[in-house]
Formats: sequence, C-alpha cells, structure tokens
Amino acid sequence: VELFNEARLAKYKAYCPYSHFRVGTALLTSTGKIYSGCNIENASYPLSTCAERTVVVKAVSEGEKSFQKIVITSDVEIGFIGPCGSCRQTLAEFGLDLDVYLINI
Repeated sequence: VELFNEARLAKYKAYCPYSHFRVGTALLTSTGKIYSGCNIENASYPLSTCAERTVVVKAVSEGEKSFQKIVITSDVEIGFIGPCGSCRQTLAEFGLDLDVYLINI
C-alpha cells in the first residue's frame, strides 16, 4: 500500500506545463528503500524525463542497483499507461525480474 501511495503523491509533483499529463512512480529496492519520481517536461521535448527514468536515476544515484517493484500511475481515466521503450530499456538494465504495477489512482 505504501508503494501505491508514494506513486500517487509523486504524480502531483510532476512538472508538465506542456502536456498537462502527470505520471508518478514509486520504486522498491532490494534493500527495502522506496524512491519516488515524476515526469519532468522541457520546452525542448526530447529533453523531457519520464517518471520511470527519474525514479531510477534517484535510486542509482543513492547507490541502489537492484529493484523489486515499481508502481506507475498517471492521469488516464480509462486503461493504464505503460513505460515507453526508453524506460523499459532503463528498467531492464537493472534486471528483468522487476514486478511492474500500472494503476489509476
């Protein structure tokens, strides 16, 4: 439950003045620590950072390299949003046994 709440709270920290589309993530590491992240847009759109990559950068910069679960939530009302190709590659870099939860809250 804590992981889901952290993702939801992170969503509201998103910087998305162009798309107005908020995404939040929470990542559980193998050491039991939880990191959260949000999407950060840029006027030069390719420089924007997805929430999934934000949370991985935060965790790795703190010495974490083994992840157990990630929760991803967004503003979509119907269905779910999954990680883009770049985010999938970033997550796969640290192991393919990661549980991924897509939620709407």
